[in-house]
Amino acid sequence: MSRSPRGVLLLAGTATVVALTGCGSAHKAATARVSAQPSMSPSASPTPSPKPVASPTPARTPAPSRPPVAAPRATRYAFPISPASAARFGHTHHDYPATDIFAPCGSTYRAPASGRVLGAQKVDTWNPSVNAGATRGGLSVTLLGDDGVRYYGSHLRAVLSVAVPGARVTAGQPLGQVGNTGDARGIACHVHFGIGPLCGGNTDWYNRRGLVYPWPFLESWRAGGVLSPVAAVVAYRARVGCPTGPTVDP
Repeated sequence: MSRSPRGVLLLAGTATVVALTGCGSAHKAATARVSAQPSMSPSASPTPSPKPVASPTPARTPAPSRPPVAAPRATRYAFPISPASAARFGHTHHDYPATDIFAPCGSTYRAPASGRVLGAQKVDTWNPSVNAGATRGGLSVTLLGDDGVRYYGSHLRAVLSVAVPGARVTAGQPLGQVGNTGDARGIACHVHFGIGPLCGGNTDWYNRRGLVYPWPFLESWRAGGVLSPVAAVVAYRARVGCPTGPTVDP
């Protein structure tokens, strides 16, 4: 090391220069580091991240309403004898529920309800020596009403040609004439009238002859009413079914 004042100065200057150079390098490095940071205005505040916004619940599209179901049209009924004023009947029958409607021979027997003809017996085959149940009714017409009730009219004197199995008929349409065929021979002309559920179609003569008393409905129809036997027939079927023995529960 020089003892010369200049040397010292030089040395001191050199040290100073070196120190300054180091500080300068450090300053430059610090400046570079600061410069690398994103610039921000002192007055600017950081923009907050947007809060998630819940998507609006889409409005429910109401299910298309079903068209209203039309109420079933009321069944029209007709008193089965014309003229009705000439007919008479009681509230009892012998050993099973049916109604004998007495009227002058040849009076018109009519369809009590609209429906389909199940069977028509146009020849009297009853033999008193045999007395078979299936032939006791003589000439007869069996009808399945649109209301699901089976209607049976027998002891007719004649069955009209319109009454054939499968034929459609309307309430009040003539089907035959009042008579006394079958086991009613020798008795006053009348129609044996029976109602009940469809048991065995037209072949089940035992139930076809009657399972529910018809007289309450006959009284209504003769007065122009529409009292229906459907509820009574459905209740009977649910309670008893289709009897096969000699005893019929009324």
